[in-house]
Amino acid sequence: MKEGMKEGSIEAPTRHKLDWQNPDFYDMTKIEAELERVFDICHGCRRCFNLCDSFPRLFDMIDAAPTEELDSVPKERYGEVVEACTLCDMCFMTKCPYVPPHEFNLDFPHLMLRHRAAETKAKGRSFVQGQLAELDRNAAMARPVSDLVNWASKAENQLTRPVLELATGIDRNAALPAFAKRTFTARAKANPILTDRTAPSFGRKAVIYATCSVNNLRPDTGMAARAVLAKNGVECEVAYPACCGMPHLESGEIGRVADQARKVASHMKPWIEKGYDVIALTASCALMLKFEWPLILPDDPDVIALSKATFDIDQYVVDIAKKEGLAPGMNPVEGGVTIHLACHARAQNMGPKGAEMLRLIPDTKVQVIERCSGHGGTFGVMKETRPSAMKIGKPVAQAAIKQASAHIVSECPLAAIHIVESMKALNPDAPRPQDPCHPIEIVAKSYGL
Repeated sequence: MKEGMKEGSIEAPTRHKLDWQNPDFYDMTKIEAELERVFDICHGCRRCFNLCDSFPRLFDMIDAAPTEELDSVPKERYGEVVEACTLCDMCFMTKCPYVPPHEFNLDFPHLMLRHRAAETKAKGRSFVQGQLAELDRNAAMARPVSDLVNWASKAENQLTRPVLELATGIDRNAALPAFAKRTFTARAKANPILTDRTAPSFGRKAVIYATCSVNNLRPDTGMAARAVLAKNGVECEVAYPACCGMPHLESGEIGRVADQARKVASHMKPWIEKGYDVIALTASCALMLKFEWPLILPDDPDVIALSKATFDIDQYVVDIAKKEGLAPGMNPVEGGVTIHLACHARAQNMGPKGAEMLRLIPDTKVQVIERCSGHGGTFGVMKETRPSAMKIGKPVAQAAIKQASAHIVSECPLAAIHIVESMKALNPDAPRPQDPCHPIEIVAKSYGL
């Protein structure tokens, strides 16, 4: 070992800016060389063997190779490791001892992203994945006939789901979220809310960034967040200029993400200048605004300002509780709550804020699951990747069944659905939790809002 070189870093991980506008970023020869370097280090460590399917695939390929070393694994197979990555960031944030500032300089998720970006640039994005990523457009088309669309998309519908699987590759057994009849932004506009001027935190101002998933699929989450904030004296506005671009990031379309970042940051700039905090309603979107966008557009002042002004909704409620104290009136939630700490919440490096928030509810049992659900965007619903998603999520479902709480929640709304689905697959006779939702909805329930 070199003098001064450490086995593993105990310093806080740092991330490099994404050099996505440099032609070398997309040079597959250079990417494969970096993959070889990183895979060889991972092979010698193997701490991430149980995080996701990328690492078991890599280690199995090496162990089955003639020399049992990476040098006898064909480079053509490297893509199998890349495709299993859900960009959850947990290897970087919680496991890898060789992330920057360690001199090995490993950032496994962003290397997987770089490979996908190069593949997308060279071959184009798959048609189906591209269409699924356009949630705002799809929701606008589905909204007028949402009853019919939601009926057709139910996993129990054996008439339509096999056809959908054949046409799109979406597994016929995967639970899909339902489209809302009215968006969160429309509901908020039609239902003005009064801020409690007697609450300890009166004087705070926040603009809620609706996010595409809450706006189109789960407006109840947004309405709950707005009600809880108003109850606690926070002057609330709602804004939704565009999607954060996470669906495009998963496919390596970094330029599309940059376009979304510029649009949203420009729209939010006046709010920030007026002293408003920005609240994101899902963990993935908060991660994008706070961390991913500044790595993609590090020289954009609007993006940097937005990053500094953004809070995850759970983080914001906990901040109120610590600094001013929450408004009184919360009541116990019968049956207790199991909270799944979403990977993209953990990747924000803010601590388990969802669990902290729920523990503010009096006399309510809160149990925590801190492991990837396996969902990962479309990873949990596509026929090709669903088996891996179910495999990764099995320990989470087993824990949830054992805890037997009345409520299952997650900062990732799709993860909550996936967990309940996995519970049903493991034990159809186990008690079913109530509607899987976001933790802020449980807080609203405790307030009677």
